[in-house]
Amino acid sequence: MEKLNVESLKKIDEIVAKHTGKLGPVKLMLHDVQNALGYIPFEAMEKIAKASNTSVAEVYGVVTFYTQFTTEPKGKCVINICLGTACYVKGAQEIINKVCELTHAPVNGTSDDGLFSLDATRCLGACGLAPVVIIDGKVLGNANESNIVFDTIEDIIRANRS
Repeated sequence: MEKLNVESLKKIDEIVAKHTGKLGPVKLMLHDVQNALGYIPFEAMEKIAKASNTSVAEVYGVVTFYTQFTTEPKGKCVINICLGTACYVKGAQEIINKVCELTHAPVNGTSDDGLFSLDATRCLGACGLAPVVIIDGKVLGNANESNIVFDTIEDIIRANRS
């Protein structure tokens, strides 16, 4: 496990102090840590557990239960591709294959350069737009190789790998 830098540890301490003594502080602290650092390191879970008078196991359980939380750093650009039934039937697997090729990010992982994270997800609730891709929070429906999904990814590559 890699050690956090002093700045990250200080940020975690500020977040914990801000929510200590409030109702339901664990999820609030987790959201703030994720927003500040991009993920929730184990050190943050330890501090949150101590401040909320709960066990690290309980905090870890919350982190792993909710899909919006991650314990691994994400890339600068996060791509979610739905593999729900409607999306899969309409070609989501081919989209994943092409995105892996373009970004060099493995499925449910991050590219070595830290630029892209690629997550295969289950139903995003937009079946009428299948297949659905989300790039940095922007929902792109009816995704295929000739539309904005790949143009967007190629623009990000050009802007960051030049």
